[in-house]
Amino acid sequence: MTIRLLPPQLANQIAAGEVVERPASVIKELVENSLDAGATDIHIDVEKGGSKLLRVRDNGQGIAKDQLTLALSRHATSKIHDFADLAHIVSLGFRGEALASISSVSRLTLTSRPASQDTAWQAMAEGRDMAVQIKPAAHPVGTSIEVLDLFFNTPARRRFLKSDKTEFSHIEELVKRLALSRDDVSWTLTHNGQLVRQLKAVTDDAGRQRRIQQLCGRSFAQAACYVESQYEHMQLSGWILPAAACSAQLQCQYSYVNGRMMRDKLLNHAIRQAYAEMLAPEALPAFVLYLQIDPEQVDVNVHPAKHEVRFHQARLVHDFVFSALSQMLTQTAQSDLLLAEQLNQSQVVQQRQPLSPVPQQEALSSYMVDNRAVRSPSASTARSYAGLESVRNQIPTGSDWTALVQEQRVTPLIAPAVVTTVNTPSGSLLVSSTELLVMQQEQLWLLDVPASVAPLLAAKNMASAALLLPERLRLEPAEVNLLTANAGLLCQMGFDLVLSNQVLIIRAVPQLLQGTPLSHVLPLWWSGWPAQTELTLMWQQLLHLLLSRQLLSLPLLLQTEVELLQRPEHWCAVPVDLTGARRQLQEKIQ
Repeated sequence: MTIRLLPPQLANQIAAGEVVERPASVIKELVENSLDAGATDIHIDVEKGGSKLLRVRDNGQGIAKDQLTLALSRHATSKIHDFADLAHIVSLGFRGEALASISSVSRLTLTSRPASQDTAWQAMAEGRDMAVQIKPAAHPVGTSIEVLDLFFNTPARRRFLKSDKTEFSHIEELVKRLALSRDDVSWTLTHNGQLVRQLKAVTDDAGRQRRIQQLCGRSFAQAACYVESQYEHMQLSGWILPAAACSAQLQCQYSYVNGRMMRDKLLNHAIRQAYAEMLAPEALPAFVLYLQIDPEQVDVNVHPAKHEVRFHQARLVHDFVFSALSQMLTQTAQSDLLLAEQLNQSQVVQQRQPLSPVPQQEALSSYMVDNRAVRSPSASTARSYAGLESVRNQIPTGSDWTALVQEQRVTPLIAPAVVTTVNTPSGSLLVSSTELLVMQQEQLWLLDVPASVAPLLAAKNMASAALLLPERLRLEPAEVNLLTANAGLLCQMGFDLVLSNQVLIIRAVPQLLQGTPLSHVLPLWWSGWPAQTELTLMWQQLLHLLLSRQLLSLPLLLQTEVELLQRPEHWCAVPVDLTGARRQLQEKIQ
């Protein structure tokens, strides 16, 4: 067979098969050109689902008269100039195929005026011949491109178009994705002369939140969490819906790389993996996420329609996205659990006032004396519990506590919530962020969870969980000395730490604390170490910090350390005398 060069018209139609799939594809190419031209106001007009008319009008830089014909030529672009530019692409369009491909399967009119020209000029091209005609026109600064009778000269392609309603739904979805990518641009969309969507440009956080609500719905905007994370040359920001709020109905699933709309398999896998087992089997993730990365670290020239990209450090990008999202989703899940349980707590207080009259919003402060927990009640709590002023003198040792358990048959009732009530014939249990209130046989006990769990953890060979992205903390010289002196104990706890000059690199954490944001509390943790610390005290202080700041869920800790219920000799607890309180209550009733 003879090898021949394809005629330009045929080559353009082949390219159109890759670029122009349907009317929405035309809008995408034209709008991306408008954004690259610096437009801040874009109007999109559609008739009959786009098969009759597609028009995009912008207020961008415009095209000079002597470049109009060149703009409709294949492989003509102002966005790259040499091979080196391919490694640093910052524009949305760069191939120089769009206008030539569109004009080969439609009747295209390009009208434009740059600020340097007093008048606008218009270029017209139609079908296979693509002979460009230039004439003067009236137009403000900017560009309008009108595409009539799409696929008029390719009947086979036209037959593949769906109904006008379906084709316009694709355009509307595309405009939504584009509007989410550029908050600073005003958007107007009409169909058959009717206004469908109008969005004003926004520049502040409140405006962005409104746009998210307009485009993704009120339920998503109210439930989604804002995430922002940075590592080396990468930055991730946007909104992600907590696992508990996700449903089987498809919601927003939009991701962007350097402002470019993406349906990237690597990013989708990282997002899905971040939800892990938190997401119900039938539920779907929902997100609007923006990844900013050094343009030299990403290749956007791998797909004709630019739907996919190739990352030079794909594993690093995947782990960064996964780490940032999984941490946010874990924190949100724990916070939602605590909130639900606090609401449950308020109901418990109202329903069981005679059994638990302690004001739940007033926590008992704690400190250690000879490795034993001491509770100091607030004034109002002391008034409610007449016997609490003698609590300090009632602290039993480990052996004393075991004897009390045996003699009085005290059985802790662990509920699957931070604050809840378990009804039993003999009493109820209230749980706060770090303490358990155990009532059995009309005796109330206050159990310190960190002090009770710490000996169990210290006796274990704790497994480590490697961080996908190591965290870095800059240390003071005194901190370096302190961590170096206790390196062995930290290793026993499951930490994998590396010191480089005065930078601490956290490579792994105890498996129990996997997914817990530790970097914010670690400096507070070791600042509280005494001169001569030991493993149990280190665990106790760390657990107290995490639980009190709601960075670690108490139910999850109790579920993990169920052995605590079987080892009363490790419990650190004090009995609470209710005699005086009951007497006062009876006096009020009488």
